[in-house]
Amino acid sequence: MLMSHTDRPAKIHYMPNGFRILAPGDHVVCAVTGARIALEDLRYWDVAGQRPFASAAVASEAMAPE
Repeated sequence: MLMSHTDRPAKIHYMPNGFRILAPGDHVVCAVTGARIALEDLRYWDVAGQRPFASAAVASEAMAPE
C-alpha cells in the first residue's frame, strides 16, 4: 500500500540557503500565525530557531530585536 504525504506536516531542517526534508509531508506550519505553508511556497525561515514563517513581514516582525 502506498503512503500518502498529503495533509501531513513535513519535518524540516532549515539551512542558510535552503532546507532539507527530514520526514515527508506537504506543508509546514508558520511559527507565528499558525498558517499552513505548502512546501513549494516556503520562502522564509529562521535558521537559528529552526522555525518557518508565512511571509517576509511575519519573519521580520518575529525576528526584530525587542
